[in-house]
Amino acid sequence: MKRFTKVMLTFLFAARWTIVVAQSDVVTPAENLVVEGIPKIPVTLAEEINRYTEFRSAGLANWHPSKREMLISTRFADTSQIHLVKFPGGARTQLTFFKDSTGGASYQPTRGDYFVFSKGSGGNENYQKYRYDFATGAITLLTDGKARNTGGVWSNKGNEYAYESTRRNGEDVDIWLMNPADPKSDRMRAQLKGGGWGVYEFSPDDKQMLVAEGISANESYLWLMDTATGNKTLITPKNEAEQVVYGAAQFSKDGKGIYVTTDRDSEFQRLAYIDLETKKHTYLTPSINWDVEFFALSWDGKTIAFITNEDGLSVLHLFDTASSKEMPAPKLPAVVIGALEWHRNSRDLGLGFESPRATFDTYSMDVKTGKLERWTESETGGINTQNFSQPEVLRWKSFDDKMISGLYYKPPAKFSGKRPIIIDIHGGPEGQSRPWFQGANNYFVNDLGIAVIQPNVRGSSGFGKTFIKLDNGFLREGSYKDVASLLDLPDLAPLRIAELLSHS
Repeated sequence: MKRFTKVMLTFLFAARWTIVVAQSDVVTPAENLVVEGIPKIPVTLAEEINRYTEFRSAGLANWHPSKREMLISTRFADTSQIHLVKFPGGARTQLTFFKDSTGGASYQPTRGDYFVFSKGSGGNENYQKYRYDFATGAITLLTDGKARNTGGVWSNKGNEYAYESTRRNGEDVDIWLMNPADPKSDRMRAQLKGGGWGVYEFSPDDKQMLVAEGISANESYLWLMDTATGNKTLITPKNEAEQVVYGAAQFSKDGKGIYVTTDRDSEFQRLAYIDLETKKHTYLTPSINWDVEFFALSWDGKTIAFITNEDGLSVLHLFDTASSKEMPAPKLPAVVIGALEWHRNSRDLGLGFESPRATFDTYSMDVKTGKLERWTESETGGINTQNFSQPEVLRWKSFDDKMISGLYYKPPAKFSGKRPIIIDIHGGPEGQSRPWFQGANNYFVNDLGIAVIQPNVRGSSGFGKTFIKLDNGFLREGSYKDVASLLDLPDLAPLRIAELLSHS
């Protein structure tokens, strides 16, 4: 275990936090750390581990409104920046160059001659909005430079941009509007109470905005807000017997209703349609007993692409809005999808996904032919990721006979005998361990022969709304007992539980 302790600490210092400096042939902590009882760490070991920290990813930010090209977010140096990619597999042309990461880039939707993006400063998470002009490369600050400014959606005419800001008092989230071409047009549209507000979309005629009010992981509401006055009308009922969550939401093409994901009348998030006049809910995916995580309505309003979370894996579905029936959808490999956006041609579907053996990259799919094209291929530190462990789904009964599951990453066969185990508990706390690319965890599994188990204890998402409530308040102790029950499994029989990593 001495060897493991050394590796673990080296990994924490040299890989995750990047706060060490090299002196001669050993690595020592930076001056801002007080460290006791940690053995000397060879530079060679740190360099070996460093390859596992150089995995990159590339996320879809936005399709161009007329051209078949896109903005993506990726990192070539120390921070993620906005890049332009003009065709599948094309060069990633870097457009922003900051010490801090940038994100949330979206084109002006009628001309595409500039885009708006977000950037914080020094990790303060007080994100500001900026405009990047293609003609000159000039970057203009659009917001106040101090408050936390989040979200951001365009009107259909392209002359208004709605976002959320804490500018008024530093706590409550209000709705603001501006024309990014004229920063002086920035003004607060609605003063709100609380921090869970967000703008989803403008109505097709731009006269209203669809606004969400988030209370918790178990409760949220949808409102219609008048674009001109800021007056809002509740769409979804309050004070019901059971709390309900509304996730993604988007106007129908005719503006008479909205498509949403919701767990109303169900254990799982389902795709539904709400008639704005009657408030009637029509459930469009009643036979799918998995969460519909998110969706995107094509620009012509004819097709909804939606993603279900099926035992941690993502499954793509297509839904015909005219017939209200599912359509045959092209099959994807076993992946976790994290981005979904239609091109305005209503045929190319932009996707971002990853798997245990592939970092997050950006693709497009022709939904008519099923052709999948890869737009980015991110670097993996020169390591062949095809040798990385594929997880098994592990299931066990907890103290109260509840079935708990988790992902089990086994070391390769070259490591014989009983193996040490790292138990890595997801955060949130309403998160879910899924078969994502494991990054630096692969060093433990592949090079050291240490197994990794990522349990989905009670309170995790993806298993229904009853399960997600099982660790609320004083019930939190049950989630720790779930881990204790895992340790009792005779098939594991580790030499020692090497480390318990909790991110919650």
